[in-house]
Amino acid sequence: MTETLTVGVLGTGIMGAAMARNLLKAGHTVRVWNRSADKAAPLAGDGAVVAPSAAEAVRDADVVLTMLYDGDAVREVMREAFPAVKPGALWVQSTTVSLEDVDRLAADAAEHGLAFYDAPVLGTRQPAEAGQLTVLAAGPAERQDDLTPVFDAVGSRTVWLDQPGAATRLKLVANSWVLALTHAGAETLSLAEALGVDPDKFLELIQGGPLDNAYLRTKVGLVRGDQLSPASFAVTTAEKDARLIAEAGRRHGVRLDLAEAGAERFRRAAEQGHGDKDMAASYYASFDK
Repeated sequence: MTETLTVGVLGTGIMGAAMARNLLKAGHTVRVWNRSADKAAPLAGDGAVVAPSAAEAVRDADVVLTMLYDGDAVREVMREAFPAVKPGALWVQSTTVSLEDVDRLAADAAEHGLAFYDAPVLGTRQPAEAGQLTVLAAGPAERQDDLTPVFDAVGSRTVWLDQPGAATRLKLVANSWVLALTHAGAETLSLAEALGVDPDKFLELIQGGPLDNAYLRTKVGLVRGDQLSPASFAVTTAEKDARLIAEAGRRHGVRLDLAEAGAERFRRAAEQGHGDKDMAASYYASFDK
């Protein structure tokens, strides 16, 4: 396989669109498809071929990259795409899905003669646009080098793991930490305001010490600056991931109270009309309206 590849990107939301643009910048031929065509159309200006269907996006592609909403969406879209994918193509599955979904998708790939790579990414809008994602990847060792040009285009680091499922497991653990920090910042800010404490006084108090955290400052800053749109990581997607984390814990005998409560906070924020905003909008779940 040459270093210049044909990549079919299925899903051009916040992450998929950014990944497609970086693949184009790296010189690859990129075909894109999205269920909502208006989200894919702007990529034509960057040099992508906007396909009318998932099947056309992946026809004769060396690599298929899925970055969709959840496991159900991946299965539905790939059912349409499978007949057009050439045997032996590499499937990079970057959607955050459940552990059970990974097993089912890997089985589907084997049935259709594709090399399956469980490859979720760490990072949100800004690192995705900058090509600075961390790729967590697991799949057949004999084809890993073939994916180096793809992962180098979209990320600054690739962490290889032993088998499909291992990458998604690590992604769920990492997201558990990220979502917990998000809610902690949101609740701390809402409590400070409710008690009449200047949030800057709290930030000054922890500055430079072990309790200080750049992520906390970033998320609190988004809320205070009314900069929750466009989202780096939307509330609705964060809720979906929180429920995947909680379910993974239950299935493995671990009670994850923070993940359960966090999913509920995201649900309330979405119900209040903040679903498309950055997940720091968890802040609004502290209030009745």
